[in-house]
Amino acid sequence: MSMINPHDLRKIVLKQKEEMQKLDGTVRRDILDEILTWFKDNRVIILTGIRRCGKSTILRQIMKEKENYCYVNFEDERFLDFRAQDFESLNEILIELYNNPEIYFFDEIQNVEKFETFVRRLQDEGKKIVITGSNASLLSKEFGTRLTGRYKLFEIFPFSFLEYLKFRGIETGKDWSYKTQKRIEIKKAFNEYLELGGFPEYLKTNDVEYIKDLFENILYKDVIARYSIKKQRVIKELISILATDISSTFTYNSIKKSLHLGNSITVKEYISYLANSYFFFELPKFDFSLRNSLMAPKKIYLIDTSFNQVAGFNFSPNTGKNLENVVFIELKRRKKEVYYFAEKGECDFIIKDGAKVSEAIQVCYNFNKENRYREVNGLVEALRKFKLKKGYIITLDQEEDIQHEGIKIKIFPVWKWLLEKN
Repeated sequence: MSMINPHDLRKIVLKQKEEMQKLDGTVRRDILDEILTWFKDNRVIILTGIRRCGKSTILRQIMKEKENYCYVNFEDERFLDFRAQDFESLNEILIELYNNPEIYFFDEIQNVEKFETFVRRLQDEGKKIVITGSNASLLSKEFGTRLTGRYKLFEIFPFSFLEYLKFRGIETGKDWSYKTQKRIEIKKAFNEYLELGGFPEYLKTNDVEYIKDLFENILYKDVIARYSIKKQRVIKELISILATDISSTFTYNSIKKSLHLGNSITVKEYISYLANSYFFFELPKFDFSLRNSLMAPKKIYLIDTSFNQVAGFNFSPNTGKNLENVVFIELKRRKKEVYYFAEKGECDFIIKDGAKVSEAIQVCYNFNKENRYREVNGLVEALRKFKLKKGYIITLDQEEDIQHEGIKIKIFPVWKWLLEKN
């Protein structure tokens, strides 16, 4: 029996059609061109990422390039009673209102149980389907079983620094790094980006209430409600601990003790829920043995530095940690396989490319006499281990090339790395 009557369904679809038309995607997203290249076959395109990072805007930008499509947003509360058996009448309405569409855009379709059966059917009919979702595991789990090898997944992040500059109307021409005025403008913009982060709506208003609401929304809808969490106090305290420990190592056991919990399984589960909703990312330690890597302490990073301003995080953001966080998220955005490295010393990020390590990066807010020995040694140890001849130290604003016992170290300002080293 259908839970939502076709007349209401038709009204919702029409209303959403109007709303989608109004959406303006002012900043063309960097990833758009790559997504568009995947329209040649009938694989399902999945865009996944944290709530409000701009997934719907990307859909709108794709629509501007395409014709003969339809759109449904399942996040709409009017869809609360929608069930799998309603897909048939929904499809009839879409065919009628959008004149037999070839491309189906579905926002947050993971809210509907058994959606993948419907998607599979459309796909078998030769339709192109693009779906968005704000939970990593749900989408991959449903599709892993139903649509093996028949989808292409893209992770969408808040604005990159380049997109932030576009948003602010700051041009980066070819020789920008040689022009003093332009460098000053870009450095100033980077300091803002470091503090404000990249959520598009927040950047429009600078209203801290927006970030607080977003934070609460993710916490309650994407974590607490989705995983039926009873211990709300525990998960809030956990978020506080993690946010305070950005870029530091932790173990599930050490957090278990801080939270006075009986076992560390709860900690592990809760962190995986936070990671699935793209709140935090865990960074594993590199080890040639997978088992050792899994057992070793991990590091934690936050999706966006704007969350530092949120109630419950009760700490003043440490700019050095923020800088490291920005570099980490950029590496994720560039689809790198990232680890940290620690033996005698420590190297913040090493990048694995296939079976071998291809790059080592140290992040240091201000490279000076006090920390020089530690930073260089940690980096050089990693470079030697992986037989690399060149490494990077990313700083706020220093630039220098140094040689250390036959190894080249490039010291590089972060804003330059973010714009040049793609």
